[in-house]
Amino acid sequence: MNWAYIRVSTAEQSYSSQKYEIQNWASNQSVRIDRWVNESVSGTIVPEHRKLGRIIRSLKRDDLLICTEISRLGRNMLMIMSILNDCAQRGVRIYTIKDNFKLDNDLNSKIIAFAFALAAEIERNLISQRTKEALAELKEAGVKLGRPVGSYKSKTVVLNDLAQITTLKAMGTPYSEIAKIYGIHRNTLVNYLKSADCYRQKD
Repeated sequence: MNWAYIRVSTAEQSYSSQKYEIQNWASNQSVRIDRWVNESVSGTIVPEHRKLGRIIRSLKRDDLLICTEISRLGRNMLMIMSILNDCAQRGVRIYTIKDNFKLDNDLNSKIIAFAFALAAEIERNLISQRTKEALAELKEAGVKLGRPVGSYKSKTVVLNDLAQITTLKAMGTPYSEIAKIYGIHRNTLVNYLKSADCYRQKD
């Protein structure tokens, strides 16, 4: 089955240009598009919280996922590598039109998958190190992060630390790592942040 995935960052943006590019490519390549999936969401949101995550879980060996460019899958290297590695391991094909990127069931793709997995592990280690350094700097500056002992008002604490959380995210720290600081689940942290008027996800 051939899937076409279109993502825009805001509801004000149009799907039409990406759809036209995919239709034009499919026509030239004699490829039939079986399913179209559109969504308006920031590329910084993890795939599990996007339609993209449901697509990836539905893909089977030899299925093809088409999008206009690889940045439609995500806005950071670790996220994209994770997606590509998962698809490569399961024999799912990916093609991006503008980048002319091709992930297929061949030796080159297996090498790419290995490289992605290795790079992802290195990136995770770097993020962990950057997080530790950032926390050390904030502590040195007298900034208190995390939930006070005996306090159950974790949401208030998180919202009071928005500036520090934004700094950690800008450094590439995953929400899961930040959530550990506050002793809460990653999804709980994300929900707290979404409730803050001054905090917005950016593409």
